[in-house]
Amino acid sequence: MDILEKALKMLEKYPLCDHCLGRQFALLGHGVENDERGKAMKMVLTLKAHALALSKNREGSRNLKILATNGFFQMAEDMLQKVKKCVPSKNFPEKCFLCGDKFEVLEDLAEKALEKLEEYEYSSFLVGIELPVTVEEREDEFKAEFEVSYGESMRNEFGRVIGKKIAECSGKKVEFGKPEAVVLVNPFAEEIKIQVNPLYIAGRYKKLVRGIPQSKWFCSNCWGKGCEKCNWTGKMYPESVEEIITKPFMGATGSVKTSFHASGREDIDARMLGKGRPFVIELTKPKKRFLDLKELEETINAYAKGKVKVSSLRLTDKDVVRRLKKAESTQKEYRVIVEFENKIGTKDMRLLEEKLSKVMVKQRTPLRVLHRRGDLTREKYIYKVKVKKLSPKKAMMKIRSQGGLYVKELVTGDEGRTTPSVSEILKNKAKPTKLDVLNVIMED
Repeated sequence: MDILEKALKMLEKYPLCDHCLGRQFALLGHGVENDERGKAMKMVLTLKAHALALSKNREGSRNLKILATNGFFQMAEDMLQKVKKCVPSKNFPEKCFLCGDKFEVLEDLAEKALEKLEEYEYSSFLVGIELPVTVEEREDEFKAEFEVSYGESMRNEFGRVIGKKIAECSGKKVEFGKPEAVVLVNPFAEEIKIQVNPLYIAGRYKKLVRGIPQSKWFCSNCWGKGCEKCNWTGKMYPESVEEIITKPFMGATGSVKTSFHASGREDIDARMLGKGRPFVIELTKPKKRFLDLKELEETINAYAKGKVKVSSLRLTDKDVVRRLKKAESTQKEYRVIVEFENKIGTKDMRLLEEKLSKVMVKQRTPLRVLHRRGDLTREKYIYKVKVKKLSPKKAMMKIRSQGGLYVKELVTGDEGRTTPSVSEILKNKAKPTKLDVLNVIMED
């Protein structure tokens, strides 16, 4: 059976619009849309049927009636009249068996999608199609019945045709990998939803003052609801690095919410100095994407008022967030001021450098964070320690180590939960007074 015979068999049993007939042979030919393909097939079948009708072959009139009714083909109806045949109006089906004539609303759906997309800045998009299960099942059964081997799915055709119209009108490109906007269309319900993918902006931040947590710290009494203890703010501290940085981002992009991702965290009483700590802001459903990042950087730093400073802002993607979470793979440099119970000497400084350089430290979860972290023992490698005596009972330590080291507990020993420690090595009770993170060594 050739393709024209198969097409006629399909039309003989089911009413099919140009799109749905042409789609069954979509892989044949190139550069032709399915509606054009279907219309061309109906025309050739009509011409053949007309020739048969003119030669008084009843098959011709029969085929013209099929094309006029189930094919919705006006030329076939005209030819019937020419040969003095007609089809009663009651014999004409109302809609296409497969799509229910929904391809006729594609123009309107594309226009509605463009209107919704006007709210957002985007350079790439993708169209996703939602179809009722019954529609997809009906098409699968149809393909099985006629052994369709050169066809395309209805879902693909809807998405491709609507995507083409949006691209032509908007000048934006279709992107299958990581589109900035996704247009979800349900042609049968005639519904359109816009899903704008997150915007990721990476950078580094310095925390220039002590007493500010990295992230929002909810009140331990009301957990964010607001109570007398937190002065009805829901927070233990009025601001955080996260809040200081994300507020200008929210204003610049019109996002509905943000997520703050950083390579580790410093204690609330520690500063973050040097080049700063790598971070990524994830902005959900942003209306604006085309940002002047240098100008935004200046806006954030002016808003932060010397408490926090950001630098090296750039666009990035979700893969960088995954890398940030692997804080153990980075190296960090710290500076800590240590006060001792008893006097210290030069030999003590050399002993600390010797015992704490190129050594693996075992740290059981510190007592101060045990209420929110599992009680585990972790091993962290210290690459180098330099110690300088500042006074008879005070010293400054510079430590370069694997990320995730608890520096305060390295000093105190944390009641034996960290070993070796400064207190243990010198047998002299030590406590940290000021801690700074000097560097987070990680490729941007």
